[in-house]
Amino acid sequence: MPPHFPLMIPGATADSVLHEVHAPFDGAPIATVEQANEAAAEKAIATAYALFRNRDAWLPPAKRIAVLEKTAALMQLRRDELALEAAREGGKPLIDSRVEADRAIDGVKLCIETLRTQAGEEIPMNLNAASANRLAFTRFEPIGVVLAYSAFNHPLNLIVHQVGPAIAAGCPVIVKPAKATPLSCFRFVGILREAGLPPEWCQAMITSEQKLATKLVGDRRLGFFSFIGSGEVGWNLRSKLAPGARCSLEHGGVAPVIVAADADLDAALPLLCKGGFYHAGQVCVSVQRIYADKKIALVLADHLAQLAAKLKVGDPTLPETEVGPLIRESEVRRVDDWVHEAADRGAKVLCGAKPVGTRCYAPTVLLDPPDDCRVSAHEVFAPVVCVYSCEKLDDAIARANALPYAFQAAVFTRDLDTALRATRRLDAAAVMVNDHTAFRVDWMPFAGLRESGHGIGGIPYTMHEMQIKKLVVIKSKEL
Repeated sequence: MPPHFPLMIPGATADSVLHEVHAPFDGAPIATVEQANEAAAEKAIATAYALFRNRDAWLPPAKRIAVLEKTAALMQLRRDELALEAAREGGKPLIDSRVEADRAIDGVKLCIETLRTQAGEEIPMNLNAASANRLAFTRFEPIGVVLAYSAFNHPLNLIVHQVGPAIAAGCPVIVKPAKATPLSCFRFVGILREAGLPPEWCQAMITSEQKLATKLVGDRRLGFFSFIGSGEVGWNLRSKLAPGARCSLEHGGVAPVIVAADADLDAALPLLCKGGFYHAGQVCVSVQRIYADKKIALVLADHLAQLAAKLKVGDPTLPETEVGPLIRESEVRRVDDWVHEAADRGAKVLCGAKPVGTRCYAPTVLLDPPDDCRVSAHEVFAPVVCVYSCEKLDDAIARANALPYAFQAAVFTRDLDTALRATRRLDAAAVMVNDHTAFRVDWMPFAGLRESGHGIGGIPYTMHEMQIKKLVVIKSKEL
């Protein structure tokens, strides 16, 4: 009998229809989850807003730290269970889901470190007659109720990145995970409560109707909206925000990599393979477009295809699997359509280009697809990497910058001037030198530019965005 997850909204009644969660690898039912209807969603927001308005009920920093410390300890004890559940519901191979669980635990600890070390600042006074006899300083306060909508591809760590900073900042938070992968979220919220967090401070739900999720975003009681998902949905939801509400949006990219003629291919190829096929390419900064000098493009593409063809595709819960399923069967059909469109228009298929069963797709390397076909112009979000031959560095940079997306990029070269030219001229929030585009640690800024997002992610930066700096000015004749 699959486990059942009740609604995590204190005092609310769930929708009568249960949501069934299925494993993306084989479609097997793995859990049932209660859903929130409009009355339950209203209960969640009313509860969270009442907490925020009652300043006497705010959780002091010491309490928040104690909860987060115990949360990290409990997660460490259950690390293998959390990793396996994330692999089952999301399809990320177990070897990578274990890393995700470790990152999530470290992320909770990072919330504690940020809370312990953040401080306001003194604003200079007594500099002229107008500022005489005054002391001014800033202090942090929570911004208000946080509403967080998350994506499927990192079902545990993304939730930690949204919920952890909210708890650390002192904000009541309501979190809605992706309907395909709600279990890791519900487990994490349950651990927070077990660690001593009053249930009202973190409520979790999935909604029975999409229009209800859209309606929640426009509620005037929200202080901050955190969204991770598709650009089409994210930008639309941002337009619904009430005046004064802040937000962060993390969307996708079509991550470009420039490989100069002098690059160390022995070092670059394993990184490009990992960055392109990690989690079957279902990563917002996954390596997708490689612009290589024409002198090495064919060699690079051939060797990358050889590596990709050796990757073990299959059940994500098995320790030997390196590439798991796509999240839905329909995604397999979409990707196959995109790949064959590119092949029909002249791209050379070096490996893959076919489904593996109905739920996985073979790691695919394409050489020189047209710049205007879908695998070149849009985020493929699948195990598909395109290699393009380029005449010179500036040509590669121009083609890398040609799309309306800008997130993380990379350049491989042994020449310092080449590296610095690329880092300065690439349209990106971050440029990796001699590393793949999907590199990330949880304390660094992580931000999509242009259509790729709004605001800054990364735990300390998210926590900063979920707080206000209140200025206090004291006038005294003793100053």
